Amino acid sequence: MTVYAAIGGRFCIWHSPTKEGVLRQYLIGGKSMVQFHIQPDSEIPASTQLFNQISFAIAARQFPPGYRLPSTRQLAMQTGLHRNTISKVYERLEAAGLVVPQVGSGIYVRALGQEETRPRQRRPAVVPVHRIVQDSVDTLLEMGYSLSQIRELFLAEIDARQKAGVRVLVTVPRHDQGAGELIVQELQQLLPIPVELVFLEDLAAVLDGDTSATVVTVRYFASMTEAVTRNRDVRVFFIDIYNYQRELEVVRQLPKGSCLGLVSLSSGTLGVAEVMIHSLRGDELLLVTAQANDSYKLNAVVHRAHTIISDRASGERVKAAIAAARHELIRIPRLICCESYIDPQSVELLKREIGLTEDLPLEAKAS
Repeated sequence: MTVYAAIGGRFCIWHSPTKEGVLRQYLIGGKSMVQFHIQPDSEIPASTQLFNQISFAIAARQFPPGYRLPSTRQLAMQTGLHRNTISKVYERLEAAGLVVPQVGSGIYVRALGQEETRPRQRRPAVVPVHRIVQDSVDTLLEMGYSLSQIRELFLAEIDARQKAGVRVLVTVPRHDQGAGELIVQELQQLLPIPVELVFLEDLAAVLDGDTSATVVTVRYFASMTEAVTRNRDVRVFFIDIYNYQRELEVVRQLPKGSCLGLVSLSSGTLGVAEVMIHSLRGDELLLVTAQANDSYKLNAVVHRAHTIISDRASGERVKAAIAAARHELIRIPRLICCESYIDPQSVELLKREIGLTEDLPLEAKAS
């Protein structure tokens, strides 16, 4: 085992070659651990393995907005991949709208929608709200605005946010309808306003009719969503997905030769999960997958898998399939239902964004 010192004070690296592949571990900011696993002899290209793992880390906010990715040289040294391969992965990430290059500085995770690049942190219990308002007014006065103009600016911003809080439009490409259904089902349980699914292919027409909504999607669809919303007066919120650390730990602990089943409403989620699990375990596991609405494939998963990991929305269908086939099964598969598809903290940020949080006493309100 080789231990490298921290590079630029940003992360530490442990290099552990294995027979099946290469493992890299990144300690980001001393808190969040992200592991890259590359199977060099796999049928899945190494570039695809790395792209899926980095894009997932961004989508789950393990790499937050403003985070600087390693240089191509650093990542090539750490993974054993050619620098040209790393460059192509970064180009794909840029085309997907997930990262942005800064000349002479590096590749950074993009801030999307209205989010900031500042790290999330707990707000103080008591904030001098009047001072924040005064400072904002003073800044605008120094820029040359009159008090009446400043009043209109504040009112316009408040009106825009209240307007955006009327309803939520969840948008995904038509080919991954399941991802949209997962988001809609979870948000409908958590938000007291209408939540609708609109395919990206139809979003422009819907917004042309009425922009009284907040558009919600995941970072995987950043570039496609921005192409539709860029020139429209609509607020867009990119929600973070659940990090699946509990489920990935289960995958790590499965004995060699185990058959693992994956079930989800989302074809895209299944595709990403397949690549990541293959990168993690290589040929040690037999992987079988099914969308929850495909009864034939679901039945095959139930009959073959020793362990089944399912999204929460598909859990009841999997249980029903197991119950129906119980008399045919040599062993009953272990079923693990994921906690959620959406990161709970991200939902709280969405509520705050569209004005659904409870009022605080004025003297304790945060900015």
